Amino acid sequence: MKIAVNTRLLVKNKLEGIGWFSYETLKRITTQHPEHEFYFIFDRKHSDDFIFSDNVTPIELFPQARHPFLYYLWFEFSMPRLLKKLKPDLFLSPDGYLSLKSKIKSLVVFHDLNFEHYPEDIPWLERKNYKYFFPRYAKKADRIATVSEYSKQDIVEQYKVSPDKIDVVFNGANESFAPISESEKIEIKKEFSNGDPYFVYVGSLHPRKNLINLFKAFDKYKSENSSPVKLLIVGEKMWSTSEIDEVYNKMKFKDEVIFTGRLKVDKLHKILASALALTYVSYFEGFGIPIVEAFRCDVPVITSNVTSMPEISGDAALHVDPFSTDSIAGAMKKMVENEELRNNLIEKGRQRRKDFTWQKSADNLWRAIEKTCEI
Repeated sequence: MKIAVNTRLLVKNKLEGIGWFSYETLKRITTQHPEHEFYFIFDRKHSDDFIFSDNVTPIELFPQARHPFLYYLWFEFSMPRLLKKLKPDLFLSPDGYLSLKSKIKSLVVFHDLNFEHYPEDIPWLERKNYKYFFPRYAKKADRIATVSEYSKQDIVEQYKVSPDKIDVVFNGANESFAPISESEKIEIKKEFSNGDPYFVYVGSLHPRKNLINLFKAFDKYKSENSSPVKLLIVGEKMWSTSEIDEVYNKMKFKDEVIFTGRLKVDKLHKILASALALTYVSYFEGFGIPIVEAFRCDVPVITSNVTSMPEISGDAALHVDPFSTDSIAGAMKKMVENEELRNNLIEKGRQRRKDFTWQKSADNLWRAIEKTCEI
């Protein structure tokens, strides 16, 4: 088979959630299926780090697609011309976008439909783009893959797509995430939290990640408890975060909130593995990869009781109402004071993490590819 792949989110040192999904699944699929040809289509100069095997041919396609107008040019003008020339058996798009003009069979990966539920969290033009094109992509695609049963049901309900057309391909977690020694934990805490224990949040500073209520809950917990625990925020700003900044600046204990910015995987791994607990209380997630990363690091998890998060975390996390600062602060208090609870959650996380590996993700995505090509 000849398989053309939209790899525009494979950008060196800038992989986010969808980029990691693309990287980890495509790396395995291309090396495990040398009998097939893969054309990786980039929107800028590519890194050879992403040319995983001899059966991968990179193509750089103009223009760089990082704005709704440029998305349109790339997917509706440049892409169909290229696909007509390549004549692949399949077009695979791991980031949800398709070419409506192309007649090539297509498999698209929808990671979530947060823009349908919380459109106000997204800039106006991005929102208009999503809400116009994604229902059309859902109908155009020969098959759809998505990362949780929650997201599958959401696609069915929002876009009236048959569930038989949708395959669930769970995310995995980077294999470098693992427990570290006590001496390493001490060094990390010295470096980042003045030696104190800390909660950690991992992800972009995006409105749906619910940092506003996380900050309020942390302030409430600190106000009501004599505790040295800090809060580390690992990630970079995304879109408008003025309200997040405003809430942070009004915090009584804002000096005990530490922003690390974006970190490379090796440092991120050590910070996560040294945490008292992960506090991941988004109000909308299609999956939530940091939950599984914490499980791999033997770190207990506080997460939300909405959307996909209970599905992914199972009984291996404390579930909170993300809209209730009392609920989040109460879970923080339990996590700090109850060592037996923490150990119990860690043990359950060790079992839970077995369900989510990138090899399983790659295998399931490959099965979806095969189904699409059989249509």
